[in-house]
Amino acid sequence: MPDQIRYKEFRFPVEVAWEEGRRTTAQVDGKQPLRIATPPEFRGTNPEMWSPEDAFVAAAGSCLAVTILAMAERAQLPLHTLAVRADGVVGRRADGRQGFIRIEQTVEIKTDPGREDDLRALVAKAEDGCLVTASIDLPVHTTTQILSATPVMT
Repeated sequence: MPDQIRYKEFRFPVEVAWEEGRRTTAQVDGKQPLRIATPPEFRGTNPEMWSPEDAFVAAAGSCLAVTILAMAERAQLPLHTLAVRADGVVGRRADGRQGFIRIEQTVEIKTDPGREDDLRALVAKAEDGCLVTASIDLPVHTTTQILSATPVMT
């Protein structure tokens, strides 16, 4: 009988409390609270506050970023810069309801000359290993731009 992978179960408890109007605060024990409100696109009145939609897209983009960072660290691949831009697109879904229909991400990385192909392969693996995007049922399109760091003359 082949070995089976045993997965642990983890919980990430969040408490959300109503402040007033369409504003709430999300709280995780031991972490800074996050104020969340309805976005202006849905008649929200405070465009400076995070919306649930912002948090959803940020979860996908930041998950990819930290997955890339962890994998690059394990592989000892040099990173000079890393940025992930994520854009969540809301529209009419196949079931007729309005919701997210895709997430488009752009990854920009700067590394040492000659390591570009290694990082391109790592980003592709990181996309598959990102827990958040693996957990949602919508397409996530990722474009990768890898730049070589200019060697420093001494």
